[in-house]
Formats: sequence, structure tokens, C-alpha cells
Amino acid sequence: MKGLAKDLNHLMGEAAVFTQPEDLFAYQSDATHYFATGAPVAVVLPEETDQAARLVEYAHSHDIPLTPRGAGSGLSGGCTPVNGGIVVDMKRMNRILDVNRGNMTARVEAGVVLANFHRAMEKQGLFYPPDPQSMTVCTLGGNIATRAGGPRAVKYGTTGQYVLGVTAVLADGEVIHAGGQCVKQSVGYDLTHLFTGSEGTLGVITAANLRILPLPASHRTAVVVCETLDQAAVMVSEIIAAGIVPAMLEFLTQMAVGVMNSMIRPPLNAQGQACLLMDFDGSPRQVEEDTAKLADMARNLGAMETRIITDEKEAATYWKARSSLYPLILTMAKKVIAEDVTVPRNRIPDFVRAVQEISGRMGILIGIGGHAGDGNMHPSILFGEVSPEMEEKARQAIVEIVKKGLELGGTISGEHGIGLHKAEFLEWEIGPAQLKIMKRVKKALDPKGIMNPGKLWPPAG
Repeated sequence: MKGLAKDLNHLMGEAAVFTQPEDLFAYQSDATHYFATGAPVAVVLPEETDQAARLVEYAHSHDIPLTPRGAGSGLSGGCTPVNGGIVVDMKRMNRILDVNRGNMTARVEAGVVLANFHRAMEKQGLFYPPDPQSMTVCTLGGNIATRAGGPRAVKYGTTGQYVLGVTAVLADGEVIHAGGQCVKQSVGYDLTHLFTGSEGTLGVITAANLRILPLPASHRTAVVVCETLDQAAVMVSEIIAAGIVPAMLEFLTQMAVGVMNSMIRPPLNAQGQACLLMDFDGSPRQVEEDTAKLADMARNLGAMETRIITDEKEAATYWKARSSLYPLILTMAKKVIAEDVTVPRNRIPDFVRAVQEISGRMGILIGIGGHAGDGNMHPSILFGEVSPEMEEKARQAIVEIVKKGLELGGTISGEHGIGLHKAEFLEWEIGPAQLKIMKRVKKALDPKGIMNPGKLWPPAG
């Protein structure tokens, strides 16, 4: 250990290296603390791509595992250092390197905090749509590594659709610049999007070129209160089928509304079993037309209440409460397992009914909500007490939820990634042939297996 610390201090500078137990403890897991498997032996914070390359080359020559890390806000165990080794914390690479208004692109380092990037773009009348709920802390590099999503994905898509190029350090320390700054590119294998979503298993992403959009001129929030969960689920698919595409469409249960009401005024109507929280953006005329169509549709479908909120400060408090929902729920339960399953939007009613049935049959509390506009649902298992019996029930519930999502034509992860949490289910979705291809790609780019080992599929296969 002392020899490693000495080497790293010489290689990176003492200010970039942490080896004290109290420092290492904080890097044992991401936001899924139940996946903590032990601390790394060192944490290194590079400030330049060249520094990161030197570190990776050193680790490669000494067969030391490396775990790239953004803010550690993930919910799949993706940056958990299961084999010890070195955590590569990218937070000091936090510069916005260039904003090209004429080309509508930006170049950023991996450690830029998403909310900071949003603010910087909006000051210039520009718009970067991806908006994971952890945006106040999560980094762009982590978003790219997991193809992170968020509420605005229903209209604008997820992170992967905005990545035009990446700078990455390969497992042997070589640096590549994949892609570029052009919206269209048809040049060989798409290495840019091979790294996008690779969860640190192929190399370390240090910078990226991103596509940006003009900032919408107007937006408005709407709330629809539904008598039953089933009615809300049906309404989601009917809204999309009618061609009304909100920028955000969130599915909230009565319990979630109650939790959110603890921090907002005026409170949301908590009389219905579910609530749809929506935001419409575009030109002022388009927003007016869309909200009017929504109100008519909600009335025809029997909604209990529809509110079009004109006070932007009031609307902002609702969205702030929505983004804080997961940490708020954590204060109420001993443990929460947040699932991430996406189904075709027209199958949301079937998925909601299935989760309700699993919850009732197993006798466990499962909250159901999510970014329903794109079918991305987040069943959350809430533990009143933590016990071996409850852990086993939760595991069985997760298995059934994942199976039901696949049965309905869905996917095992819409935005959180695979990490450790979904590794055992990967083959269920992609099959053995695709899994073999993925393992061959991993072997070709990381023959020693040092990059974020233990992720995407179980170590034993």
C-alpha cells in the first residue's frame, strides 16, 4: 500500500491522491449504499486528460483495477469498486471548454456538474435537455457513461442522443478522440456511442462534444388528478397517442403526492390515487394549444381535477419537490430499492396493474411512479424494517417486476444503467449471442479486465 501511494504521489502529485481510510470510506458505493463491497486502496482526482492517461497506463502495467466515478449519485452500483483498486474521481475536470453558438455544440470535461451546465447554457439562450433527477450533483461524464435520462426524455430523448464525440483514455493509457462536432457523421464503427453507456468498463471518458438546442420561448406546468392508478396509466398512453407531447410527464402515486406536499405550497390535490405532473414547452401559441387540448382530454377521460399553473414560482416548487422525491422517501423508510424498468407507453396500465398485484400478493409496500411519458417506470420497494425475510421478499419482487417488464416488450433499465444491480438480468433481455459480443468487445479493449470489473454481467458469467 505504501509503495502504491508513493508511486501515485510521484505520478499525479500529492494533492490528487487520497489513501486515508476516512477518505476511502466515502467511495465504497454510489447512492445504492446496500451495494458497498469494500473501500478502494486509493482515490485519484486527475485534472487533465494527460494526467488520467498516465494513471491508467500505470494501472495497466501493474494490473490494478480502476473504477471511474462522477458524483457517485447512480442507482445501480455502477461506480462501486468491487475489486478494490483505484477510484478515478473526475470531479476536478469540471470546465466548459467551448460553446459554439453557430454550430449549436459545446465541448465539456467529464466532471462538469449537469445543473451548472444547464445554467451556463440558459444564460446564453441555449438549452441542453437531459435532466436526471440528480442534476444538482451528477456529472456529465457519469450521465454519458450510463446514458442517463430524466423527465424531459419524453420529448427530447436521453443523454446518448446529444453526444457527438468523446475523448476517452483506453485501458492501456492510449487516448482517443471519437466522433467530432458534426450532427451527421458516417465514418466506420460508432465508437462514440460504444463508449456512451459503457459504464466505465471500456475506458475513462474525460471530455465530450454535446449537441445543444435553442431555449424554448415558453413553458407551462399542468396537473391532472386521477381517481385510480389505472385511470392515470390509461391517460398517459391516451395523451401520447393524441399527439400531445409534453416536455415532461410524471406519474405520481397518492403516497408520492403526500410526500411532496411536505415541502410545497399550495399542496397538490391528494384525493386521487394518482396524479400526472406535466410541463409543456415551445412557442407561446403552441403551449396554449397543448394545455387546452390536455384539459379537454382529461375532462373527457373523467379526471378528478385539471390545473394549468400560470405562476412559474409555484410550478417550480412542484418540480423541485419531484426531483427531491427519492431522498424524501429515504427519510421515511429504513431502506428503499428504486427499480428502473421501461415498457412501451401503451403497456403502462398493464405494468402498473402487475406491480400492484405483486405488492398485494407478497405483502410488501411498492410505490409506483416514474417518467411515464416515455414509459420509464420506477417501482420502489419500501422497507419498514430491514430483515432477512424482507430482503428475500424484495429480491423476489424485483425478479417478478423485471420479468413482467420484459414480457410487456420493455427493457430492464431505461436510465440507471446495469452496474451491479441489473447484471444478473442482462442476458434475459439481450440473449447469449449479444452477451458474447459484448464480452468480446470488452476483451478487445480491456484485455486485462482492469476497467470497472464486476459490472454489466456477473463475474462468473
